[in-house]
Amino acid sequence: MTLEQKIGQFFFPAVFINDTEENIQAIERLIRDYNIGGLTFFHSRASAATNYETKKRIILNDDSFQRLKELIIRYQNCATTPLLMSIDAEWGLAMRVEKTPQYPYAITLGALPHSEKQLVYEVGKQIGLDLKSVGIHYNLAPLADLNNNPNNPVIGYRSFGENKEKVSDFALEYLRGMNDVGILGCLKHFPGHGNTNVDSHLGLPVLQETLEELLSNELYPFIKGIANNVDSIMIGHLAVPALNEGKDTSATLSKSVIETLLREQLGYDGLVISDALNMHSVSKLYDKKGQLEWEAFNAGNDVLCFAENVPEGIQEILKNATPERIEASFQRIWKCKQKAGILDGKLSLPNLSKSDFDFETTSKLNLKIAQNSLTKIKDNHNTLTVFDAKNREDLAKVSIYKNTDTVFFKSLKNALPSPEFSYETGGESVLKELETNLNRFDTLVISLFVPKAKPLNNFEIEDTVLQFLGNLFATKKCVLYVFGNPYALQVIPNLDQAQGIMQVYQDFPEFQEAAAKQLIENLQSKGTLPVTINII
Repeated sequence: MTLEQKIGQFFFPAVFINDTEENIQAIERLIRDYNIGGLTFFHSRASAATNYETKKRIILNDDSFQRLKELIIRYQNCATTPLLMSIDAEWGLAMRVEKTPQYPYAITLGALPHSEKQLVYEVGKQIGLDLKSVGIHYNLAPLADLNNNPNNPVIGYRSFGENKEKVSDFALEYLRGMNDVGILGCLKHFPGHGNTNVDSHLGLPVLQETLEELLSNELYPFIKGIANNVDSIMIGHLAVPALNEGKDTSATLSKSVIETLLREQLGYDGLVISDALNMHSVSKLYDKKGQLEWEAFNAGNDVLCFAENVPEGIQEILKNATPERIEASFQRIWKCKQKAGILDGKLSLPNLSKSDFDFETTSKLNLKIAQNSLTKIKDNHNTLTVFDAKNREDLAKVSIYKNTDTVFFKSLKNALPSPEFSYETGGESVLKELETNLNRFDTLVISLFVPKAKPLNNFEIEDTVLQFLGNLFATKKCVLYVFGNPYALQVIPNLDQAQGIMQVYQDFPEFQEAAAKQLIENLQSKGTLPVTINII
């Protein structure tokens, strides 16, 4: 390859599964004309995180999975050098593609006992097999961020928790699972995005920690990953003034973070990939096209993810970089392509006629995770309380944000027959009517299906619902099952007055089934909260 062709390998522009033919052909031209190294797949332009504030509606497409395979074949067929296909699939292909297997969030896995870390390995392995079946070689996951700020708008449920040992071990298990089936992985977001309160898709978070504090906490999982030869490390769009002579420079554009800290001090010589260069924390810094790509490369990134100015970026790097630096980055990418098994005529394309995933294996794995992650927050003989109330015909079941036709209620029906009520939408008037209907019951089993995983607007739990729940906890014997982000516990009033609280993490059928079995049989819960929760 010429030097210019080698530089092309550093560029991984975004591609969208559900896109126009015009845009698809534009990507094909980039592949043919500029010898780009890989692609990063997203569902659609509306789904890209930087579009949150535009409120673009995501149009779902049940054919996304088949379309993804067709696009991968099409793009590979017009590439002189095999493309390294990548995607961000932290909890499986379902993060980007409809009707594909979904696995639990990292925060759920973080609730597992350390003795069950094999289940995290299995998640990594199954995600790897799913990706392999569609022709993807590289998963931009998992997070190595410590979840130590409950107000973090973007990390939260995506992290394994706040314990640095557990985060390190579980991230390595996830990576090992993927690697064992031939899929590359990535630790992110260096030097640690957990203790921030700004979404880097929309602005620049600033970490105020000193280097010593980072070394003992945020950097710990990355150091463990480096010792275990992690395939790649993604640099986060966050500023650490202590590492930049007091300046708020994004780590993605900081030589002192990448070259000095990561390469020299921590001894990492593997692939370094930038976080998406379309994110607003960096994308608006330079007027000149190609300047951002050069600055990111010059700071020490080998791969420029979601690069939006490929031709201009190539020219800027060609004009400014030394041949030695270009060769070093090229060799790191080449080594990853060799490990992924796509060079020397070994590239295999997805099978268009095979469209079935092993959903049964996914379901069995999810059930095992549910059984081992259920976390008892508060227990005042919950099972005895509800069975006693049932015998006195003084028990009701209440479902919040789902109707009564849930796996949880169906699984309780035979053992705990009782009137069932629900609230899905309707606001204050509907809740007042529900409260009136519940007046005659002394004991309630409440299932709260938390609407959103992100903390914005109290996880989308309405104020009227919070007030309704607070009144119930203050006036009745309530056993609460929370299906969702455990941080939601912090916004529920009078929760300390609840008779019992079980944290269930996911609303998957398997988790609902495990939760019902736990209540009926009074099973011990094996999970522990992966983060500190302050109940009000």
